[in-house]
Amino acid sequence: MTACAIEGGTAGAATTADPGPEESGEPEEPVGAEPAGAEGATEPEGAATPWAGAPRAPGTFTLTADGAYGARLTAAPGAPGEQRAWYPERWTLDGPEPYAVPLPLHQPEEPDAQVVPLADGRVLIRRRVADRQMFSLLYPTGPATGELALGAVECDGMTLLPPSPDGSSVYGLSAGDHSSLLWLVAGGAFGPELVAEIPGHCSGGVWLDRAGRMLALDRQLPGGGPVKAVAVDLERNGEVTPLLQIAPSSDDRLLLADPDSGLLLIRSDAPGHDRLGWGVLGSCLPVRFPECLRPADVAVTPFAVQPGQMLMPESCAVALRIDGAAGSWVGVWRPQGRRLHQLAAPEGWSAGAGYWSRDGVLHLPYANAATPCAVARIEAPGDDGPLPETGGTDGTDSDASGTEPSGAVTPPVVCKPVPLGQAPLHRAAPPD
Repeated sequence: MTACAIEGGTAGAATTADPGPEESGEPEEPVGAEPAGAEGATEPEGAATPWAGAPRAPGTFTLTADGAYGARLTAAPGAPGEQRAWYPERWTLDGPEPYAVPLPLHQPEEPDAQVVPLADGRVLIRRRVADRQMFSLLYPTGPATGELALGAVECDGMTLLPPSPDGSSVYGLSAGDHSSLLWLVAGGAFGPELVAEIPGHCSGGVWLDRAGRMLALDRQLPGGGPVKAVAVDLERNGEVTPLLQIAPSSDDRLLLADPDSGLLLIRSDAPGHDRLGWGVLGSCLPVRFPECLRPADVAVTPFAVQPGQMLMPESCAVALRIDGAAGSWVGVWRPQGRRLHQLAAPEGWSAGAGYWSRDGVLHLPYANAATPCAVARIEAPGDDGPLPETGGTDGTDSDASGTEPSGAVTPPVVCKPVPLGQAPLHRAAPPD
């Protein structure tokens, strides 16, 4: 696999199309509902079906690490079965009112294109052209769209990782014969650069710090075996170290991490079947798998963690996407709260997209037939009321509605903090 850079790329211009007042496009199936919340239910009251005429883009709504910008592929609504002309769209979210800027070029984009916003307002786009992955930066230039070509990588496919916390770098993963290749596709000096070759098949992608140095990937070694999250040090030539090792044969994936508090959201089958759990980076406590995070007949996926809770992982509010037969809605949970709050999403929510403010307000971007660009703000619900008693000893809940307590009932035998990868699944027995 090779990469080629385009030095001094020229900006291409194209007339910006007016999408009209009905313009909108959702990368995921949107839902409509009146604001409502429920606890212990499999879906919130008021969940509804997608609004008619919403285009179904194949990608996702991607946010910068600080939530200032978003980007997606979108198209104006049309008749069922009508050919859609997809184009990138940038959302500005850090001002008094959110607004969207369309970034079309002289020809529509392919459905498999990916877009990632940068902190300076430009949007990176990845396009597949034959057996090459082409990269460009798009930006508004008055009534037109400017394009700066960055270069290309020769490979059959590539997945862009979440935007780096530094706001200017974007990385991508491609598959080799027996390894995965990590590329810096934006933010380098001379176009796409190969950063590391990691043995095995890698997926996922979670940032562990705010400097954009430590990246967590889910890796399966060549020849098969369990999937384990590993940490990749980008300042040490992609040095790989183990991150999660809950049980020898378990699949242990990292879904989210908060650099401020150290809170980690994990998916693992170590308890005997696939479960959503949490731990703390560097803690001596085991990973815990709350019973309230597996309501019946739905899929639960975390997508945002409240920042700024220094050394207070149990107080962080976590936003979760809940997918069921009625569509997608929002869950809010805290490790110390021991309950899952389920809330209806705004109509046209870009399901799985959102970010928290430091003071505990969840921002959900959405667009529908009446509002082409908007953000719903939801304050994290409180966890008032009596909590159920606990008595579990296997890292899971002993009751049907809460999680294991945030601290051990008795002090653990091991008092010295150890890496999370060495923390046991089962609680150590207290001394006699």
